[in-house]
Amino acid sequence: MAKAEPIQIPLSKLQIGLTVKLPLSWKNHPFLLNRIKIEEEAQIELIKSLGVPYVIVLSGDELLEEAENEEVSQVKNEEVLVDPVAEAKQQVRKSLRLSQKRFIDSLNNSRSMFSKIASDPEGAYREAATLVENLLDHMYEYKHPHLALVSAGESDNSVTQHGISVAVISLMIAKAMEMSKSDMRDIALGCLFHDIGKLRVPESIRRKNTPLTPSEANFLKMHPNFGNDMLSKTGLFNKVVLNIVLHHHEFIDGSGFPDGLTEKKIPISTQLVSLANDYDDQLWSDVSRSPQVALGYLFKNHAGKHSETLIAVLVKLLGIYPPGTLVQLSDGCVGKVMMTTSSVKQPQVWACNSDGSEPGLRFLMQEEVFVESVLKIEELKEGALKVLQVDNGISFYFSGMQ
Repeated sequence: MAKAEPIQIPLSKLQIGLTVKLPLSWKNHPFLLNRIKIEEEAQIELIKSLGVPYVIVLSGDELLEEAENEEVSQVKNEEVLVDPVAEAKQQVRKSLRLSQKRFIDSLNNSRSMFSKIASDPEGAYREAATLVENLLDHMYEYKHPHLALVSAGESDNSVTQHGISVAVISLMIAKAMEMSKSDMRDIALGCLFHDIGKLRVPESIRRKNTPLTPSEANFLKMHPNFGNDMLSKTGLFNKVVLNIVLHHHEFIDGSGFPDGLTEKKIPISTQLVSLANDYDDQLWSDVSRSPQVALGYLFKNHAGKHSETLIAVLVKLLGIYPPGTLVQLSDGCVGKVMMTTSSVKQPQVWACNSDGSEPGLRFLMQEEVFVESVLKIEELKEGALKVLQVDNGISFYFSGMQ
């Protein structure tokens, strides 16, 4: 019969009842024999003082199994006692960090493909197709995806940043309308490139802070034509994508540009992007509308320019308090909505006291706290303005709970 292998244990597992052998010559320890039956704590402390990394168990190994079972049971009990609120907050923090990282990665990828569109159109197209697949994967990663607030930390909305945010909003609308993934790919690709024609508009016009002259405004309105020409020359983009690029400023009442099309002549994919683009434009307008005010403005002033069905879907997705909205909480704190939730009055918010003290992520669905009202920037104290980072631009990315 094969002899059992000796069991070596670290000194941390020594306990009364074990019989052990020291891995030392009898001359190098104070015990009478190398074989020691542990009967008191003093023996354990003395063995630990010898500087040996382990001892060999001669008998009593069943005590080790009992100790391990107790440890496992203790761990299980601790797992059961995990605070569900703390765990939910941790998941939300992780989800928001992931959304921010993915947004920045997407932004960098978008800049790369824009830089190649003239010199290496096939390379640009491959990068764009990969980015589109990433967007779809990130949206479908969650059973019930939500919109999270993300930012590039810039006060200006770049063409690439705007394209990603519009793509995210458009894909959420398309998903809610149960459109096919094939249609979603075309929509996302059109969104990413919809403003590429602005690269042919002088920066002095694109970034002008004062009102544009009539000739400057007309030049800027040519960007859909410029973009369509740029992409058409590559021969890589299909008609759906090109239609989005050319007609993303068209409205169903015929008041858009460049062709003044009416509803029947605007494909649903282009109408969808037109709405998402219009909403994101409101967030970056000269009057700096908050997400909630921008949604109200769109619903009230641009209702006839977009399909009622599409507007209803957008309103449902964004909720009463879209990400980025500054809010007053029922407990006296102020905050900024970070992510939509199933409970429209209890979104996840980054909140603080009115003076900016005690900042932190608030998981309102686990608290008896609700959003009481929407705040304007001028209603916040300086401390709260800094904590809530109100100067950061507002963009969106997919998020949710696994």
